[in-house]
Amino acid sequence: MAKEISDVTTIDLFSDEKRPGRPRTNPHSRSVQVKINKRNQVKRDKQRGLKRVEFKMHQSLFEKLDAMAQEQNISRGELIESILAKTLSIDEC
Repeated sequence: MAKEISDVTTIDLFSDEKRPGRPRTNPHSRSVQVKINKRNQVKRDKQRGLKRVEFKMHQSLFEKLDAMAQEQNISRGELIESILAKTLSIDEC
């Protein structure tokens, strides 16, 4: 097998070459890793019965929600979910 300059995963061929930083542990580029992680997160959410909801709101309302969430030491999403559940008279899952 010939030595390929672009092949940095075969360490025995490049033992004399010192590279700065931590050795690479994942064969994928960072952008591919992000896509894989996002896909896995969506699968986990789907298995837990969660649905993604996205909407826009006014800055002042956003700031109030953010402050309330920090006071209650929960995430903004959890706060919005609890407000919706109370408003719709649905017990939390």
